[in-house]
Amino acid sequence: MSSEPTPGLPPAAPAATSARAAAPLSASARLGITVLGCIALAALVASLLLWQRLWSVQEQLARQSADSGTQAIEARSMARQAQDLARDTAAKQAVADARLNEVTLQRRQLEELIQSLSRSRDENLVVDIESGLRLAQQQAQLTGNLEPLVAALRSAQQRIERSAQPRLAPVQQAIERDLDRLGRASVTDTAGLLGRIDDLIRQVDDLPLLNAVAHASAMRRMAAAQGADDAPATPASTAGMPRWQAVLTSAWEVVRDEMRGLLRITRIDRPDAMLLAPEQAFFLRENLKLTLLNARLGVLARQLDSARSDLAAASTSLNRYFDPASRRTQAAATTLQQAQAHLKTAQLPGIDDSLAALATAAAGR
Repeated sequence: MSSEPTPGLPPAAPAATSARAAAPLSASARLGITVLGCIALAALVASLLLWQRLWSVQEQLARQSADSGTQAIEARSMARQAQDLARDTAAKQAVADARLNEVTLQRRQLEELIQSLSRSRDENLVVDIESGLRLAQQQAQLTGNLEPLVAALRSAQQRIERSAQPRLAPVQQAIERDLDRLGRASVTDTAGLLGRIDDLIRQVDDLPLLNAVAHASAMRRMAAAQGADDAPATPASTAGMPRWQAVLTSAWEVVRDEMRGLLRITRIDRPDAMLLAPEQAFFLRENLKLTLLNARLGVLARQLDSARSDLAAASTSLNRYFDPASRRTQAAATTLQQAQAHLKTAQLPGIDDSLAALATAAAGR
């Protein structure tokens, strides 16, 4: 390559001019590059700022999400507490309703009590006296003693006198009549009556039956014959007789007595009593004891009608199946009659006049 100018070409001066022109292009490029660098730097700074803002937004969103989760947990906890509170409130409401019902019932009872207490003094006195007299009457019927009834009547009389109410005068007069009637009444000897019944129960086993009379007479004859054989012969029966004749005479007398005992004519008014078997006799005595025990229980329970019927049944059985000629049977029949007579007078007098007067006074309020 030669530095010499080529013919036909322009001179080398234009090359210097282009070199001088290239210098300004390089400065503008630098400026553009600088501008581009500034723009890139500004974009980078903006990107950094945008990234920082996005990061802060993400942190804020994460924080809000965490807060939202915490609030959701707290909301569920508060909802559960609200449900528990609602259940407690419902239970308390039920308890309050129950207590309200109890208070209402107590208030109603209190109102009824106030109404009952608001009655007049005379009405309360009449009711109290009537209940006391009925209680004393029941006690007297159970114990057979008139003292509780007399004491209740006297106490009622004193209370009526202290009240000084003219309309209770008929009650006081009725109480005086009942006191007079009780004063004339005879006191029942329950212990003596029970003692008689116990004696009858103990005597049942020793009472002879009606069908045992023939057997008893035969036993008496055998005992008499045995005593005659054991005793020496009397001179009147064996006087002037040989020994063998005396023995034959004694044997004949024994045979004669036995033959007489084989046939016995007796009037039988009660065939069932005469044909009673030994085992039936045992049950007959036991039934008689049970009848007397029932009468004893009736006296203790103040069931006098039942006791009278039991004693009447015992008397019928005693007269039908037992020997009326025996002293033991007669004594038992006498004791039984005394017990029946005692029961006829054992009825306690009542206080019907006083109770009727109290009912009239209570109805007149």
